[in-house]
Amino acid sequence: MAVLRFPGESRTIESEIEITTALAALGIDYERWSLDRVGPDASADAVLAAYAAEIDAMKQRGGYVTADVIDVNPQTPGLEAMLARFDKEHTHSEDEVRFIVAGRGVFFLNMSGRVASVEVGPGDMLRVPRGTTHWFTLCEDRRIRAIRWFQDTSGWTPQYTESGLDAGYQPLCFGPTYPGMRAAHGFRL
Repeated sequence: MAVLRFPGESRTIESEIEITTALAALGIDYERWSLDRVGPDASADAVLAAYAAEIDAMKQRGGYVTADVIDVNPQTPGLEAMLARFDKEHTHSEDEVRFIVAGRGVFFLNMSGRVASVEVGPGDMLRVPRGTTHWFTLCEDRRIRAIRWFQDTSGWTPQYTESGLDAGYQPLCFGPTYPGMRAAHGFRL
């Protein structure tokens, strides 16, 4: 399950209801979806078929025209270059919507100078609306598998802010075996 942190306030939220409420107040959608339909290594087609109803409902809700499955791991060719496109503060001209099937990552959200970090993992669905200033990085296992939705079939391109704010935050993710340490993610340098 996700962990929401406000590094500037030394505040961490780990309750699903509280995370949903706090993110909604920031204009971010968060939901928990069941993972009992497919295994984390099922084919992309199997994942899309297993979640077809949710994919279609999300398409109607947000005007998305296509969905796919992204699968990134330490052996992904060009991984560092791919990650470098998204670990700098940026916006998009369309929503960024992800349902995490496997792996973990951190979305940092810059909400008018108030930074929040959301560590997402299997079962988490997050929708970051178009124009929201944010950046993303993977956790230490360098793995993420997610369904992505797009409003334009060509996908989205990051528009970098070049504020440098992202350089002041170090993403730290801790698995469920370290619950007391999870509060450390989003540490500000």
